[in-house]
Amino acid sequence: MSRRTSLREFQESLARRLAESENTTRKDLLGLQSGADNWLIALNEAGEILPPPPLSPVPLCHPWMRGLANVRGTLYSVVDFSLFNGGEAILPAGNARLVLVGARHNLNCAILVSRAAGLRAQEDFEADPAPPDEAARPWSGERLRDTQGRAWTRLQIPALLANPRFLEASLA
Repeated sequence: MSRRTSLREFQESLARRLAESENTTRKDLLGLQSGADNWLIALNEAGEILPPPPLSPVPLCHPWMRGLANVRGTLYSVVDFSLFNGGEAILPAGNARLVLVGARHNLNCAILVSRAAGLRAQEDFEADPAPPDEAARPWSGERLRDTQGRAWTRLQIPALLANPRFLEASLA
């Protein structure tokens, strides 16, 4: 008889947890700080996030091409995302993070960001009336503002990975 009681309690507990999970907001955006800019990436586009391993420099490349990183035996090209966007260089130490953005698209590339700013929900933002500068940065998506008034930009990973400037890191 105790077995039935335990099963009933389990079912009630499971039903209660499912109801609670439906009422909570879903945090499916990852906030990133890259230099002075705040970016949002869809969590399913983010790939793995890790502290930067030692980087091997690659000669005759743009300064934003920081080098190659060995992540568990696989080489990833590392782009300093702030420098790529015209900002200051990011020191690959401290709070800096490497985001393996190309993994879902079968590309071994990563962006170096100043820090990961945590998971966010779409409901935490409202549309920013300022139009995005799509001509200069086609990987820039929707502009948003959080409850503290900070500006955020949705990072369009497929557009970034397809951009000729991002793909051509050599100086030649």
